[in-house]
Amino acid sequence: MNSEQDTIRKILTETGDTWAVVGLSSNERRAAYGVAAVLQRYGKRIVPVHPKAETVHGEQGYPSLDAIPFKVDVVDVFVNSELAGDIADQAVAAGAEAVWFQLGVIDDAAYERTRAAGLDMVMDRCPAIEIPRLG
Repeated sequence: MNSEQDTIRKILTETGDTWAVVGLSSNERRAAYGVAAVLQRYGKRIVPVHPKAETVHGEQGYPSLDAIPFKVDVVDVFVNSELAGDIADQAVAAGAEAVWFQLGVIDDAAYERTRAAGLDMVMDRCPAIEIPRLG
């Protein structure tokens, strides 16, 4: 990939459509709730990942990535930067194709590890902002 924009486009248009949204709960005031709704509107299947394992937007939740009994294509991370690296490592172990760190989620070491493992990765961006930009 030549640029971050190329990676964003690839994840949003070519990578599979099953997105694990880590940090997604039924709390409508949280950013993850609204972003997950946008992902659904654009044809993505969302999989809530939260310790409470709540059903959100009609989709069964799971307490962790390793509890999901099927493959996820993209892991969308809505946790503090201090926790994000571990989630990225779990995404690699789970066989995901890409990791997406949301706005404000930054971990350069995790980015390097994830890219070195062969996954696409975006950091400090929001798919709900990027999808409409694709045109």
